[in-house]
Order: sequence, then structure tokens, then C-alpha cells
Amino acid sequence: MLKKALENVLTEKESNELISAFDQIGEIIIVRIPDSLLAKKKIIGKALLDEVKIVRSVFYQASAVEGEFRTRSLEILAGEDNTETEYKEFGCRFTVDVKNAFFSPRLSTERERISNLVQNEEVMTNMFAGIGMFSIMAAKKKKCTVYSLDINPIASKLCEMNIGLNKLVGNIISINGDASKIIKEQLMNKSDRTLMLLPERSDEFLESAINTTKDGGIIHYYSHIHADKKIDAGKLSEEHYLKVTPVKSEIINSKIVRAVGPRFYQTVVDIKISK
Repeated sequence: MLKKALENVLTEKESNELISAFDQIGEIIIVRIPDSLLAKKKIIGKALLDEVKIVRSVFYQASAVEGEFRTRSLEILAGEDNTETEYKEFGCRFTVDVKNAFFSPRLSTERERISNLVQNEEVMTNMFAGIGMFSIMAAKKKKCTVYSLDINPIASKLCEMNIGLNKLVGNIISINGDASKIIKEQLMNKSDRTLMLLPERSDEFLESAINTTKDGGIIHYYSHIHADKKIDAGKLSEEHYLKVTPVKSEIINSKIVRAVGPRFYQTVVDIKISK
């Protein structure tokens, strides 16, 4: 569809450069444009808006996801300058603000995987919950309790909205604030399962993840790993975790979640800890 939309605007080589840098989220398209094509960004935006009929806005991602709130700079290329939309995934509905709260459609497979691992009657701490997608997908299927934490007040507000949009079997408690402080004050040894989806700062928050997790509980530890061979990324992330953890740990599983750059991967290690 993207190639068709751009066939009269870009050469085949230019179109191929753009393909992997394109996300459609509800009625919004976000495109990361190589420097070589920035002069054509408005033309690209107009072509996408005209061709993809359900889309009302096309944005150029002008910065990486960054900062404490994990947000990105977006520039409107075509259509409405409105960064809020509705997104659906595996039977759940979400209000998303693609500029003001963290969201990635590229984590859908991992969200489904985690939701299938959660068990009835479990307590889960989602340390960096964003708009609550992992939390809601778990509570949609299982009679669990999820503490859904995020430091970004807009993300926490959207999480509360999204809880109301979905019929849940479990219970979600959305808390706005710093995950380490919340855990220390409210959630020590509360969790059967802890999700720490902040791969760029995982080592910094590992002690807090351990603090909220019960003896024998599970931590899902995400990190960014450089690997010359893709097949080695999971094993390298296991080795890194075992170097930095202060507690006895049994590795259950490790895998690549997604590629984030040349020979650079987001990985997850599933660990059972013993205190």
C-alpha cells in the first residue's frame, strides 16, 4: 500500500528506503524520513494522506523517543494536526496520543505473549506502563491485579481512560509517579510478576523490580543489546543480566523483541528470582 501511494512521488530505491520507517496507528501515519528525502517530506505526506483513505493525519517523526516521559517530536505533514487517535489490538481498544505519551505498535507480539503468561489471581507490577496496553491486555484475559505505573501524567490519564474502554476480568490500579518511589512506599514484595519495559534504563531500575517481586516471582527484564550475529542477542542479554543482578536468578527464557538498529536489538529475559 505504501509503495502504491508513493509510486508517482519517489523512485523505487527511495520508496524502499522509506518502507521500514512507517507506522499506521488508527487514523494516524507516522513516518521517519531519511535525510536524503527530507526535501520531499510534504509531498510524501500528501501522497500518503490521499492514498490511505482511513488516515486523517500524517506526521514526520523529527526526533527519537527520548526524555523521562519517553515522548517524541512530531511535525504535521498533511491532514489534521491532532495526535490523538483510537487504536485496536487483540480485541482491546485504546486511546493513544502519539506525541505526548509512549506508544509503539511494534510491541504487539510481546504484549500478546505477556498476556498469555499471566495467570489468574496473580499480582503484576507494570513499572513503565505508558497508556496501559500491557496491563489492559493481561487484565482482559485473566483475573489478575495489575499495578500500572508511569511517571508521565498524560500517560497515566490515558491509562485510566483505556481501563474504562475495555471490559476487564482483572483489576488495574493506575498510579502516576516515579516507579522506584512508588514501589518503595507502596509495593514492596507485592508482585508475582514484574514488567520493566524501559530497556535503555533497565539496570538503573533492577533493584526496584526485585524489591516489588516476591520470592519465587518472575521479572521480565528488557534491554538493548549489540550483537554481531542476531542469533546471539538473547544469550548476550542473559549474560548481561546475570552480571548485574544482586539476587539468585533462574533464566526461564530469552528472546529478541525487535530490531532497533543495525546489529542492535531490544531483548527480553524472563527470570525467576530467589531472595
